[in-house]
Amino acid sequence: MGRHGTIAGRKAAQDSKRAAMFTKYARAITVAAKNGGDPEYNPALRVAIDKAKGISMPNDNINRAIKKGTGELAGETYEELSFEGYGIGGIAVICECLTDNRNRTTSSVRSTFDKYGGNLGTTGCVSYMFSRKGIIIIDSEGLDEEEVMMTALEAGADDMVVNEDHFEVQTEPSAYHDVHQAITEAGYEIISSEIEYVPSMESTPKAEDIKKLKKMIDLLEENDDVQNVYTNCAIDLDEYDE
Repeated sequence: MGRHGTIAGRKAAQDSKRAAMFTKYARAITVAAKNGGDPEYNPALRVAIDKAKGISMPNDNINRAIKKGTGELAGETYEELSFEGYGIGGIAVICECLTDNRNRTTSSVRSTFDKYGGNLGTTGCVSYMFSRKGIIIIDSEGLDEEEVMMTALEAGADDMVVNEDHFEVQTEPSAYHDVHQAITEAGYEIISSEIEYVPSMESTPKAEDIKKLKKMIDLLEENDDVQNVYTNCAIDLDEYDE
């Protein structure tokens, strides 16, 4: 099944969190737009918009978030924060945030780690176990593996991993947008797409720790200030059945 689980599990996880994801992606667009409101000249904004469109975020929401970032509309000022630490059983965790209140967010993230047997560490304590990669998940039903792979590789992808019901295209961050565009233009269905932390070494939690680990990750992801949570957990927690 792989780290990203199945298409059905991934879609279900997205659907259940869609409203919260709109809020998170709007913040990401607003922050990225501070460096320019034209996605053609602002790669970070292109990535943020691609992710928002990937969950069917309305164009009105996207445009409003851009205008807040460029100052055309009044809006909050967000600060980027990143937390690193360990969940129960020594699972490495990276938590990326956008917040208008550093103290509130720090306190909330720390409390969540503590509550479920984890602990926050210092910057760099676990990020060395990860690399930054563009990951594009494509529904593989009815597709020719070689054709999809050639489309991705010719656009600049590094690799494509074949899973049970999906293809996972991997890129360097600098090639992400070109590959995403090529896949979109080819008409393939993109299930999810983002630049993320990919673990270079994975760890499997003990059976008795999985429930606590999942609750910690779920609570972090439900926090409006938290944009992304990455772990080096070898199992897909979205599909874990208690």
